[in-house]
Amino acid sequence: MQKKEMETIEEEIKECRRCELWKTRTNPVAGEGSLTAEVMFVGEAPGYYEDLKGRPFVGKAGKVLDELLDSVGLERSEVYIANVLKCRPPGNRNPTLGEIKACTPYLDAQMEIIAPAVIATLGNFSLVYIFDKFGLNADKISKIHGKVFTVRTIAGIKKVVPLYHPAVATYNPGMKEVLVDDFKVLARCFS
Repeated sequence: MQKKEMETIEEEIKECRRCELWKTRTNPVAGEGSLTAEVMFVGEAPGYYEDLKGRPFVGKAGKVLDELLDSVGLERSEVYIANVLKCRPPGNRNPTLGEIKACTPYLDAQMEIIAPAVIATLGNFSLVYIFDKFGLNADKISKIHGKVFTVRTIAGIKKVVPLYHPAVATYNPGMKEVLVDDFKVLARCFS
C-alpha cells in the first residue's frame, strides 16, 4: 500500500504545474529511500546534478551526506531523503514562498506515508518549514543545529533534528566536524 501511494505522489510530481519551476527543470526530484524509514532527511531543493539525474543529493553535498550517514552506520537505503521543493530553482536561487506553498503538500504526503520517528532538516528552508508545520519556534540554524526537539502529533511522538545543509562542508571544510558531531546526536534518536 505504501509503495502504491508513493508511486502515485511521484507521478503527480512528474505532472505538476503548481508553480513555474516545471518549465525550467530537467527532472523533478521526488525523493528516494526506504518507505519504512525511521529517519527522514528533508533538504531544500534539487541542485544542478539532482535536476539532471532526478535523484536527491547526488552532487558534492550528496557525497558529504553519504559520508555523514556512513559515520553513524546508516545506508541511504535505510533512510528517506526528500526536499521541500521537488524542482530546481533556476541558478540554484532560494525557493520563493509561493513555490514552497505549492510544493509542500507533496512533502507532507510523503511524511504521512513514511511516518518517520525522526525528521532531520538540512538547511534553513527545511528547518523553517518543518518547525512551522509542527508548531516549533524556529531559531537561527547556528543556535539550534544538532539539538533534538520532541513533538506530539496525531501519528505519535516525533523527533525533529535541525542540521546544517551538507553543502556547508563543501565551501567551509571546518564545518564537517560540526556535521559529524550533529549526526552523532541524530543517531541517538533511533534504534
